[in-house]
Amino acid sequence: MEIAVEEKPNVPVSKEEKITKSKFERYIDKRKMNFKIMFKQMKEHKVLYLFMAPYAILFTLFVVAPVVVSIFFSFTYFNVLEAPRFIGFENYLTLFLSDDVFLIALRNTVVLAAITGPIGYIMAFLFAWFIYELPRYVRAVVTLVFYAPTISGSVFLVWQLIFAGDAYGFANAYLMQWGILTEPQLWLSDPATMMPVIIVVALWMSLGAGFLAFIAGLSTVDPILYEAGLIDGIKNRWQELWFITLPNMKGMLLFGAVMSITASFAIGDVTAQLAGFPSTDYAVHTVINHLVDYGALRFEMGYASAIATVLFLTMIYTNKIVQKFLRRVGT
Repeated sequence: MEIAVEEKPNVPVSKEEKITKSKFERYIDKRKMNFKIMFKQMKEHKVLYLFMAPYAILFTLFVVAPVVVSIFFSFTYFNVLEAPRFIGFENYLTLFLSDDVFLIALRNTVVLAAITGPIGYIMAFLFAWFIYELPRYVRAVVTLVFYAPTISGSVFLVWQLIFAGDAYGFANAYLMQWGILTEPQLWLSDPATMMPVIIVVALWMSLGAGFLAFIAGLSTVDPILYEAGLIDGIKNRWQELWFITLPNMKGMLLFGAVMSITASFAIGDVTAQLAGFPSTDYAVHTVINHLVDYGALRFEMGYASAIATVLFLTMIYTNKIVQKFLRRVGT
């Protein structure tokens, strides 16, 4: 008596599954190989890593660790007086579904970043480009003049005199003298004028570290490249800028972009000092102001950490977009 053996049907494997599997395996093998090469190089250059250790330790303790701790606290209720209590995504749900002031602050921050970030970045590069063409000693003096507002602390408070809400403010005085205004304008109290004033002040202060990085980057471009460009058909300064200058200082462009993004999203002191804290109708209330409100005044550290995490992720995402764009420079 023969026993019938049920044969299992052969399940065909599609080519896509084979390709996907092979790609995944190749990816794992590549990562393993890169890790082995990195470990080997670290052993060969251990003295160099030993010299880097102090900075790496300080950077980890005071930059990486606080970010990780903040992300952890964003999932907790923590008021400093009690132990943190895990509450999941409740802080984030409250932020986007219940906190109307945060949504206003987020909108104001995006508006400020979208205007002051790109314009400040382009202004910093153009000023650096023009100043680099000046004679050496004149260039040093002009660079100091343009960079001074960034390193002068609360020098932006001079704008309180310019945009004072009485007849003695410079803006009101001149506009009334010219017949443009009939009565003093409350520049820093009227929601209709507060945002334009803050944008002007932020742009005035935007020539920061990125400005110096651009001047340094311009000085590293080999003059021989410009001579070679003339031979290859470069016809004007704009083609010279796009095809020679910018591709040879991409590192500085990226650094300037990171600094510009950070500065544009971190606007808070200017709004608080000029327009008050909080500002009228929250017209220029930013995410930084909201973070200070909950972190430094109300001591709701869990909620403040959630605000900081949202701002951090927004900066990272914006930075990725800018990096993608800068890779196409000169192509």
